[in-house]
Amino acid sequence: MNDNKVNAKELAAAIALPLAVGGLSALLTNNGMKEFAALRQPPLSPPGWVFPVVWTALYAMMGTASYKVYSSDVHDIRRRRALRVYLSQLAVNFLWSIVFFALGAHLAAFWLIVLLWLLIVVCMLMFYHISQKAGRLMIPYALWVSFAAYLNLGVYLLNR
Repeated sequence: MNDNKVNAKELAAAIALPLAVGGLSALLTNNGMKEFAALRQPPLSPPGWVFPVVWTALYAMMGTASYKVYSSDVHDIRRRRALRVYLSQLAVNFLWSIVFFALGAHLAAFWLIVLLWLLIVVCMLMFYHISQKAGRLMIPYALWVSFAAYLNLGVYLLNR
């Protein structure tokens, strides 16, 4: 792939997809952040305004990474496999929000976020082998989800 040649429409679509998934999950979880704020929080819990800011940046990086993989000149089968894992982790990310916020099933959400983290790591490694930049763009996401898993488990333990 020539990094200087970017298809702006494809890049915009790649970024829009995770942003739309995140936006839809936020819409479906309704007042989830208000209920979350009312729960006992583990140490290091950030203020509520941090979550949408961080997630927006992460979704943009994820979309950019997926575009780099999609537009790479790597064999089609490898790209499709990597993008399937990417879409799988995006679906689990969406489900986690529903389970944690809308259903309030914090223990189930914890196991779901563990699955999410594993899928992110697999995706990150697959992306890295196709485009090092794409793989590196997924690192902040993996780190944030690690922190989110800590928060999830803390909320479960403190509020059961």
